Amino acid sequence: MKFNNDFNKEKFKQVLHYLINRCGELDNVGKTVFYKLLYFADFDYYELHEEKLTGETYRKLPRGPAPAHFDESVSELEDEGKIRPFDDVFYGYHQHRFNSLTEPQLDLLSSEELEVIDQVIGKCSIMTAREASDYSHEDMPYLATDNMEIIDYELVFYRDPKFSVRVYSDD
Repeated sequence: MKFNNDFNKEKFKQVLHYLINRCGELDNVGKTVFYKLLYFADFDYYELHEEKLTGETYRKLPRGPAPAHFDESVSELEDEGKIRPFDDVFYGYHQHRFNSLTEPQLDLLSSEELEVIDQVIGKCSIMTAREASDYSHEDMPYLATDNMEIIDYELVFYRDPKFSVRVYSDD
């Protein structure tokens, strides 16, 4: 498995903890929705700023993009006493959910980064796992990647206007 050399694990954990703190209490938000929140935060930030937010590696799975370091990061956040994973049922579907036990540390995140993350929360945290997966399947980076392969960040520059977060000039 080829991973990004740009991956910043501590920053990824701060983003994940922030997302759990902001969205963990929402009944519709479980592991699948967190996958999509992370994906869109990373890829939207890259489209806007042409630099990686966390540098996480995402793989094209049947239910949408999946972050490579999610389970490891959840385990570390749990061991650090910052989150609590639990299982639940939402409309008959099994969910892996998470509660935040502490305020997230945000010292590695800039206000610009938090702004993009908050925009993604506003857009995607209202979705069910099925809706978030279906939505992610329409994004060009996911569409242009073969099954089980790593999704290239550069593909954000070929996004449909529905997904694009950057204003491009006609020049």
